[in-house]
Amino acid sequence: MDFLIDKMIEKNSAAVVGIDTHLDYLPHQMREGVNDFKSAADAILAFNKGIIDGIAPLVPAVKVQAAYYEEYGYEGMRCFAETISYAGSKGLVVIADVKRNDIGSTASCYARAYIGETQIGNNALPAFGADIATVNGYLGIDGIKPFINLTEGGDKGIFVLVKTSNPSGSQLQDLLLSDGRPVYMKMGELVREWGRSSVGRRGYSCVGAVVGATHPQQASELRHTMEGVMCLVPGYGAQGGSADDAACCFDAMGLGAIVNSSRGIICAYDKPRYAGLDYAAAAAAAAEDMNGDIAAALKKRGVARIGG
Repeated sequence: MDFLIDKMIEKNSAAVVGIDTHLDYLPHQMREGVNDFKSAADAILAFNKGIIDGIAPLVPAVKVQAAYYEEYGYEGMRCFAETISYAGSKGLVVIADVKRNDIGSTASCYARAYIGETQIGNNALPAFGADIATVNGYLGIDGIKPFINLTEGGDKGIFVLVKTSNPSGSQLQDLLLSDGRPVYMKMGELVREWGRSSVGRRGYSCVGAVVGATHPQQASELRHTMEGVMCLVPGYGAQGGSADDAACCFDAMGLGAIVNSSRGIICAYDKPRYAGLDYAAAAAAAAEDMNGDIAAALKKRGVARIGG
């Protein structure tokens, strides 16, 4: 998280670009002749590299959603791995959005796959090599501990689902416990406790929280509860959340949160606002606009620049 925060300050940006790429999102000419998993994966990878080249100078991180690649079978997962590698080579913090959860040895396998290393003979090799993974904490500590173990060196992190951006998340997350607190508040408290041993020099732990911009009141409550917890904030843009909604997740220095936009950036070339730009240039322009949107929201809260 220290590295992520350093990148936020360096680029004066709290935006994360979701590389959640479906074949249908590609410009028509990039889909010509695509008729099997390999050609689809190759086309998506070429598109992703263009997006990454366009936005790398402007944002600190990307989030690569595994489901969009799993749909294309093993060729899709090759594309997933190569997208992570390429983004990392451009100096971006890479979040593998996998929302994995299980217990015991199975959770350990997931943890090693996405943010750790796999032992093969005398070699310890990264399978996907992301910096951060999203995880589902609703199985309790059994499903989280293997991931936490890999964050203890300080160079890896996780974001745990706490208050998600989807409307039906309230069916479980808003249920009240016997003490009157909603379930999401209890999860937020657990996340804070799970990260106490991995607080970095910037004051934030390697165990972060996913808190949707579509629930600003709850997000504000969580920000006060989860001291030292970084928030990954989905729901901005296409899902209806605004920069003002997301601003409550930040601290007084404009740190403590990163805001994700996926289709709003990678499909920007299809919007009238960016007409005439190729897809990579449109993505860069949309990322700049998002940076400006977040900066304006933070300015209302007295933050002139991220990090002060």
